[in-house]
Amino acid sequence: MDFEMVMQELESLGKERMKKMYISNGAHEPVFGVATGAMKPIAKKIKKNQPLAEQLYATGNYDAMYFAGIIADPMIMTEADFERWMDGAYFYMLSDYVVAVTLSEANIAQVVADKWIASGEEHRMSAGWSCYCWLLGNRPDVEFSAAKIASMLDHVEKTIHTSPERTKSAMNNFIYTVGISYLPLHDKAVETAKAVGPVEIRRDKKKPSILLASETIQKELDRGKLGFKRKYVRC
Repeated sequence: MDFEMVMQELESLGKERMKKMYISNGAHEPVFGVATGAMKPIAKKIKKNQPLAEQLYATGNYDAMYFAGIIADPMIMTEADFERWMDGAYFYMLSDYVVAVTLSEANIAQVVADKWIASGEEHRMSAGWSCYCWLLGNRPDVEFSAAKIASMLDHVEKTIHTSPERTKSAMNNFIYTVGISYLPLHDKAVETAKAVGPVEIRRDKKKPSILLASETIQKELDRGKLGFKRKYVRC
Protein backbone atom coordinates (compact mmCIF):
# COMPACT_ATOMS: atom_id res chain seq x y z
CA MET A 1 0.00 0.00 0.00
CA ASP A 2 1.33 3.41 -0.94
CA PHE A 3 0.71 6.79 0.68
CA GLU A 4 -2.41 7.66 -1.37
CA MET A 5 -4.00 4.27 -0.72
CA VAL A 6 -3.41 4.53 3.04
CA MET A 7 -4.89 8.04 3.18
CA GLN A 8 -7.97 6.91 1.23
CA GLU A 9 -8.39 3.88 3.47
CA LEU A 10 -8.10 5.99 6.64
CA GLU A 11 -10.60 8.53 5.32
CA SER A 12 -13.10 5.75 4.54
CA LEU A 13 -12.78 4.46 8.12
CA GLY A 14 -13.48 7.86 9.69
CA LYS A 15 -16.49 8.26 11.99
CA GLU A 16 -18.03 11.59 13.00
CA ARG A 17 -18.40 10.49 16.64
CA MET A 18 -14.69 9.62 16.93
CA LYS A 19 -13.74 12.83 15.16
CA LYS A 20 -15.72 14.88 17.70
CA MET A 21 -14.06 12.99 20.57
CA TYR A 22 -10.55 13.59 19.19
CA ILE A 23 -11.31 17.29 18.65
CA SER A 24 -12.72 17.61 22.18
CA ASN A 25 -9.37 16.25 23.44
CA GLY A 26 -7.31 18.78 21.47
CA ALA A 27 -7.04 17.49 17.89
CA HIS A 28 -7.69 19.95 15.09
CA GLU A 29 -8.39 19.61 11.37
CA PRO A 30 -7.41 17.70 9.34
CA VAL A 31 -8.79 14.69 11.21
CA PHE A 32 -10.90 11.75 9.94
CA GLY A 33 -11.93 10.18 13.26
CA VAL A 34 -10.63 6.62 12.84
CA ALA A 35 -10.86 4.27 15.83
CA THR A 36 -7.40 2.90 16.63
CA GLY A 37 -8.66 -0.69 16.44
CA ALA A 38 -9.83 -0.11 12.88
CA MET A 39 -6.23 0.67 11.88
CA LYS A 40 -4.91 -2.78 12.81
CA PRO A 41 -5.86 -4.62 9.57
CA ILE A 42 -4.03 -1.99 7.47
CA ALA A 43 -1.02 -2.10 9.81
CA LYS A 44 -0.86 -5.90 9.40
CA LYS A 45 -0.59 -5.51 5.62
CA ILE A 46 2.15 -2.87 5.83
CA LYS A 47 4.10 -3.95 8.93
CA LYS A 48 7.05 -1.55 9.51
CA ASN A 49 7.67 1.08 6.84
CA GLN A 50 9.62 4.12 8.00
CA PRO A 51 9.53 6.11 4.69
CA LEU A 52 5.73 5.73 4.56
CA ALA A 53 5.47 6.60 8.27
CA GLU A 54 7.40 9.82 7.61
CA GLN A 55 5.08 10.75 4.72
CA LEU A 56 1.99 10.14 6.84
CA TYR A 57 3.30 11.97 9.90
CA ALA A 58 4.16 15.03 7.79
CA THR A 59 0.52 15.45 6.67
CA GLY A 60 -0.54 17.00 9.97
CA ASN A 61 -3.65 14.79 9.79
CA TYR A 62 -4.23 13.34 13.27
CA ASP A 63 -5.25 9.86 12.08
CA ALA A 64 -2.37 9.65 9.60
CA MET A 65 0.07 10.77 12.32
CA TYR A 66 -1.28 8.15 14.71
CA PHE A 67 -1.01 5.45 12.04
CA ALA A 68 2.55 6.59 11.32
CA GLY A 69 3.42 5.67 14.90
CA ILE A 70 2.03 2.15 14.40
CA ILE A 71 4.13 1.41 11.28
CA ALA A 72 7.27 3.36 12.24
CA ASP A 73 10.56 1.54 12.76
CA PRO A 74 11.88 3.00 16.05
CA MET A 75 15.20 1.17 15.77
CA ILE A 76 16.20 3.15 12.68
CA MET A 77 14.83 6.49 13.88
CA THR A 78 17.48 8.93 15.07
CA GLU A 79 17.27 11.47 17.86
CA ALA A 80 16.73 14.15 15.18
CA ASP A 81 13.79 12.14 13.80
CA PHE A 82 12.16 11.96 17.23
CA GLU A 83 12.75 15.69 17.78
CA ARG A 84 11.09 16.41 14.43
CA TRP A 85 8.13 14.23 15.35
CA MET A 86 7.83 16.05 18.70
CA ASP A 87 7.85 19.39 16.87
CA GLY A 88 4.71 18.21 15.08
CA ALA A 89 3.03 16.77 18.18
CA TYR A 90 0.68 19.67 18.89
CA PHE A 91 -1.36 17.99 21.65
CA TYR A 92 -0.98 15.24 24.22
CA MET A 93 -2.54 12.38 22.25
CA LEU A 94 0.31 12.78 19.74
CA SER A 95 3.11 13.54 22.21
CA ASP A 96 2.20 10.84 24.75
CA TYR A 97 0.49 8.13 22.67
CA VAL A 98 2.34 8.36 19.36
CA VAL A 99 5.80 9.88 19.82
CA ALA A 100 6.49 8.63 23.37
CA VAL A 101 5.20 5.15 22.52
CA THR A 102 7.34 4.95 19.37
CA LEU A 103 10.38 6.24 21.26
CA SER A 104 9.92 3.63 23.99
CA GLU A 105 10.83 0.89 21.49
CA ALA A 106 14.11 2.57 20.51
CA ASN A 107 17.52 1.93 22.09
CA ILE A 108 17.91 5.70 22.65
CA ALA A 109 14.62 5.95 24.57
CA GLN A 110 15.98 6.95 27.99
CA VAL A 111 18.54 9.40 26.57
CA VAL A 112 15.91 11.27 24.54
CA ALA A 113 13.24 11.09 27.25
CA ASP A 114 15.67 12.54 29.82
CA LYS A 115 16.30 15.54 27.55
CA TRP A 116 12.59 16.10 27.05
CA ILE A 117 11.89 15.93 30.79
CA ALA A 118 14.54 18.63 31.33
CA SER A 119 13.33 20.79 28.41
CA GLY A 120 10.77 22.94 30.23
CA GLU A 121 8.32 22.52 27.30
CA GLU A 122 4.94 21.09 28.32
CA HIS A 123 4.50 18.47 25.60
CA ARG A 124 8.14 17.41 25.53
CA MET A 125 8.11 17.01 29.32
CA SER A 126 4.84 15.11 29.11
CA ALA A 127 6.23 12.83 26.38
CA GLY A 128 9.41 12.23 28.39
CA TRP A 129 7.54 11.11 31.51
CA SER A 130 5.09 9.11 29.39
CA CYS A 131 7.95 7.36 27.62
CA TYR A 132 9.24 6.13 30.99
CA CYS A 133 5.74 4.84 31.77
CA TRP A 134 5.74 2.82 28.54
CA LEU A 135 9.30 1.62 29.24
CA LEU A 136 8.71 0.60 32.86
CA GLY A 137 5.44 -1.09 31.94
CA ASN A 138 7.10 -3.26 29.30
CA ARG A 139 10.82 -3.83 29.88
CA PRO A 140 12.44 -5.98 32.59
CA ASP A 141 13.28 -4.17 35.86
CA VAL A 142 16.99 -4.90 35.39
CA GLU A 143 17.13 -2.48 32.45
CA PHE A 144 16.70 0.50 34.79
CA SER A 145 18.85 2.14 37.44
CA ALA A 146 16.91 2.07 40.73
CA ALA A 147 18.86 5.15 41.89
CA LYS A 148 17.82 7.06 38.78
CA ILE A 149 14.14 6.09 39.04
CA ALA A 150 14.20 6.97 42.77
CA SER A 151 15.58 10.44 42.01
CA MET A 152 12.88 10.88 39.36
CA LEU A 153 10.23 10.07 41.98
CA ASP A 154 11.80 12.70 44.27
CA HIS A 155 11.70 15.23 41.42
CA VAL A 156 8.01 14.48 40.79
CA GLU A 157 7.18 14.91 44.47
CA LYS A 158 8.84 18.35 44.53
CA THR A 159 7.57 19.73 41.20
CA ILE A 160 4.32 18.05 40.15
CA HIS A 161 1.96 20.67 41.58
CA THR A 162 3.74 23.55 39.81
CA SER A 163 4.26 21.78 36.46
CA PRO A 164 2.22 22.40 33.28
CA GLU A 165 -1.11 20.55 33.13
CA ARG A 166 -0.22 17.76 30.70
CA THR A 167 3.12 17.24 32.42
CA LYS A 168 1.31 16.86 35.76
CA SER A 169 -0.83 14.11 34.28
CA ALA A 170 2.19 12.22 32.88
CA MET A 171 4.09 12.62 36.17
CA ASN A 172 1.13 11.25 38.10
CA ASN A 173 1.06 8.29 35.73
CA PHE A 174 4.79 7.80 36.31
CA ILE A 175 4.24 7.43 40.08
CA TYR A 176 1.50 4.88 39.44
CA THR A 177 3.59 2.96 36.87
CA VAL A 178 6.61 2.73 39.18
CA GLY A 179 4.28 1.58 41.97
CA ILE A 180 2.84 -1.27 39.91
CA SER A 181 5.39 -2.19 37.24
CA TYR A 182 8.80 -1.53 38.85
CA LEU A 183 9.07 -3.82 41.86
CA PRO A 184 12.37 -2.47 43.33
CA LEU A 185 10.70 0.87 44.12
CA HIS A 186 7.11 -0.17 44.81
CA ASP A 187 7.24 1.04 48.43
CA LYS A 188 8.87 4.35 47.52
CA ALA A 189 6.27 4.97 44.81
CA VAL A 190 3.48 4.34 47.33
CA GLU A 191 5.10 6.83 49.75
CA THR A 192 5.52 9.37 46.94
CA ALA A 193 1.88 8.99 45.91
CA LYS A 194 0.76 9.67 49.48
CA ALA A 195 3.07 12.68 49.79
CA VAL A 196 1.84 14.15 46.49
CA GLY A 197 -1.84 13.66 47.28
CA PRO A 198 -4.57 14.84 44.88
CA VAL A 199 -3.34 16.45 41.65
CA GLU A 200 -5.71 18.92 39.98
CA ILE A 201 -5.64 18.98 36.16
CA ARG A 202 -7.25 22.06 34.59
CA ARG A 203 -8.50 21.70 31.01
CA ASP A 204 -9.93 24.16 28.50
CA LYS A 205 -13.74 24.29 28.53
CA LYS A 206 -13.91 21.27 30.82
CA LYS A 207 -14.23 20.81 34.56
CA PRO A 208 -10.90 20.25 36.34
CA SER A 209 -10.14 16.60 37.05
CA ILE A 210 -8.49 15.23 40.19
CA LEU A 211 -5.86 12.50 39.91
CA LEU A 212 -4.88 10.40 42.91
CA ALA A 213 -1.99 8.02 42.23
CA SER A 214 -2.29 6.33 45.64
CA GLU A 215 -5.88 5.31 44.86
CA THR A 216 -4.97 4.04 41.37
CA ILE A 217 -2.07 1.99 42.74
CA GLN A 218 -4.31 0.45 45.40
CA LYS A 219 -6.97 -0.48 42.82
CA GLU A 220 -4.38 -2.29 40.72
CA LEU A 221 -2.94 -4.04 43.80
CA ASP A 222 -6.45 -5.24 44.67
CA ARG A 223 -6.68 -6.71 41.16
CA GLY A 224 -3.43 -8.60 41.68
CA LYS A 225 -1.53 -6.49 39.12
CA LEU A 226 1.69 -5.90 41.09
CA GLY A 227 4.62 -6.51 38.74
CA PHE A 228 2.46 -6.16 35.62
CA LYS A 229 4.34 -5.82 32.32
CA ARG A 230 2.78 -5.26 28.90
CA LYS A 231 3.73 -7.75 26.22
CA TYR A 232 3.63 -5.06 23.52
CA VAL A 233 3.74 -1.29 23.70
CA ARG A 234 2.40 -0.41 20.28
CA CYS A 235 -0.88 -1.90 19.07
